[in-house]
Amino acid sequence: MPRPEAELLEIVKSLKASVRELKTWGIRDFLKPPPKPVPASSPPQPLTTPEASTFVAGETRHLFPGLAPETAGRPAIPAFQSLGEIQEFLKDCSRCRLSQERNLLVFGVGNPRAEILLIGEAPGREEDLKGEPFVGRAGKLLDQILAAINLSRREVYIANIVKCRPPENREPWPDEVETCRPFLTAQILCINPRITVSLGAPATRTLLATKQPITQIRGKFLTYRLARPGQPDWKGIILPTYHPAFLLRNPSRKREVWEDVKALREELDNPGSKTGPLNV
Repeated sequence: MPRPEAELLEIVKSLKASVRELKTWGIRDFLKPPPKPVPASSPPQPLTTPEASTFVAGETRHLFPGLAPETAGRPAIPAFQSLGEIQEFLKDCSRCRLSQERNLLVFGVGNPRAEILLIGEAPGREEDLKGEPFVGRAGKLLDQILAAINLSRREVYIANIVKCRPPENREPWPDEVETCRPFLTAQILCINPRITVSLGAPATRTLLATKQPITQIRGKFLTYRLARPGQPDWKGIILPTYHPAFLLRNPSRKREVWEDVKALREELDNPGSKTGPLNV
């Protein structure tokens, strides 16, 4: 008959082997300490669930008091009064997975009362390091495009649909876009641009809520709407065109963008020459 000590030793060896095997599979949850016992005199506590790894735009309503109800199925927007308020609110943002690997949040840059707002997809590596949108090769090309129609980044405002760099510069995932959408909308409402230029398919899809290929709608002046707290929907003009990074990979498409920005310049010089009647 085996001794109790020998039996206990075999059990310990077996447990250690099981632990080693579980670790090789990346399973470590079993190492968490047991919850502290609740004294009998304490009232029962409600069950809680772990914080979600993603944060969708519809959930932002509980963060802000006095929000407008949803309009046409779109989430309500925080009633920020200035770009500075939005940027201060977002400085330590951790609402989605993109915050986990970023260096700097890339909010936006330019004239806060600009007539022209340019919106791209997401920050890249250099933007992530500097905290400013469009500072890499694509940014230099954008500066050249603006200069060709006598504009500079000091006169326009430049932002992205998400404020943090996606890993490996991948396209932002839908839930990441939805997390940032209320704050992008708040930026647009604060700037109140005369014309928004959406740079690339992701920005165009986000603002127009469309699945149409950008090849079919680039160069057209369209309208888009945004909900405003306690007011009628805001209506703006949008001009979709290709993203400068796309042009770096496909230089033959630069001619199309040149036609787009020439139309933008003409509309600036002669309001209404390109925007009426608009497609609603």
